[in-house]
Order: sequence, then structure tokens, then C-alpha cells
Amino acid sequence: MQINLTGHHVEITDAIRSFVNEKFQKLTRHFDNITNVHVVLTVEKLRQKAEAKINLSGGEIYADCEDANMYTAIDLLIDKLDRQVIKHKEMMRGH
Repeated sequence: MQINLTGHHVEITDAIRSFVNEKFQKLTRHFDNITNVHVVLTVEKLRQKAEAKINLSGGEIYADCEDANMYTAIDLLIDKLDRQVIKHKEMMRGH
């Protein structure tokens, strides 16, 4: 799994990069056919926004999340993506 991390109006530090990599490893436990992940972190005044697009076998998944804290926004994003990946895996198994 290749993770591309981009920041808009925010500097991507090593701590944020390692946090994102650690959290996205959670997704590979549920579905290991994830090929590419593009994560965009944005800061606009008091809003911290995290969005991601995942390319996987059979489709692509998009989610975004906002919070006052960037780490919390990333956690909420991973939870959304986790639910969507599990749903996609069950749909693939059903066909």
C-alpha cells in the first residue's frame, strides 16, 4: 500500500506522517487489496480537515472529516474509511 500525503496550508511533520501511516495500517487488517491511498490534510482558520481517496481492487473509496484537532480528524477519517472498506469487502464476497 502506497500512501501519498499532501498538506494544504499545513506542514507535514514526521509525527503527522508516522501517525497517518500507523492508522492506515489498520485498514489493511480488514482488506489487503488496497493499492494506493491519497490523503490531503487542510487547515482553514479553526477547521482541521482530513480527506482521503483509496484505490482498491474493484473500486475506489472517498471520505472526509473535520474537527478542531488534526489528530482527531485523522482518527475520525480512519473510522469512516474502515466502515466503508468492510462494506466493500462484504459486497465483493457477495458477488
